[in-house]
Amino acid sequence: MVEYPNSHATTQNWRTTVKGQLHLSFVYDQITQQTRLVVREQQPPLKVIRAFPLAEGGALVHLHNLSGGVLGGDQLQIAVEVGPQAYVQLTSTGATRIYRSHPQAAMAAQTSDIQVGEGGLLEYLPDALIPFAGSRYRQQSKIELAADAGLFWWEMVAPGRAARGEFFEYEQLHIGLHLSAQGKPLAIERIKLEPQYHQFSSLARLGPYSYFCSFYICRVGLEVARWSSLESELSIVAQRLSRPGEICWGVSTLVAHGLVIRALGCQGREIVSGLLTFWQAAKLALYGQEAILPRKVY
Repeated sequence: MVEYPNSHATTQNWRTTVKGQLHLSFVYDQITQQTRLVVREQQPPLKVIRAFPLAEGGALVHLHNLSGGVLGGDQLQIAVEVGPQAYVQLTSTGATRIYRSHPQAAMAAQTSDIQVGEGGLLEYLPDALIPFAGSRYRQQSKIELAADAGLFWWEMVAPGRAARGEFFEYEQLHIGLHLSAQGKPLAIERIKLEPQYHQFSSLARLGPYSYFCSFYICRVGLEVARWSSLESELSIVAQRLSRPGEICWGVSTLVAHGLVIRALGCQGREIVSGLLTFWQAAKLALYGQEAILPRKVY
């Protein structure tokens, strides 16, 4: 819904509320041995066009925002159900741009509810989140994994429109994540960034870095020793890719069923390159398969 002011209102009285919804289900067809997309609901600005077939019976879907980005007051909801044995890649069509908010507009928000069924695999591989100057945005993601479910989930946050010299000029950025497997929490994140109140160059925060990312890698049911071994393997990669003052990588196991990789960097492209390297190594180790970046559709 979009509300416009009446003819006697001033621009200060504008109120804009857009409620976008997207509900996707993925079902693995035993006959065709292919994952099939079922669009249960889509309400602009959120939209999907089609699913592209992948090797190993997977389906690639691009998440579109018809507005070109998230506007002040937008309330977006995404629900994704990956059925048993289904294999899904989700990606964006480009960076997620968080536009400047009107002072009287509600904080823009996006919530995601993700469920991965038994033996299913979800690879969530979006482009960076870019909060513009003056933006206010809250993002909450809830992920539930069933037995033998797999997950590759990364998110990268830029400082702003760096090419224009815009660094940490947004007002508020909230990022929350709740990851669980078979009803038991694996990871809980709560990030609240307010650049006008905190100096991000502090060593207690980002220091000399301006980009950051998280990459969760899970497969439910594997033994702890398997994850310890993979942590050691990927830690060697992290040391190789890290250069103090330019980019820093770290790897840590979760309480069970997975691990998390984090990075701080001065250049977004180096983080993207590193994420691909970790993804390729982890997918080969966990699934014996090659990791191939999804093609983009605009």
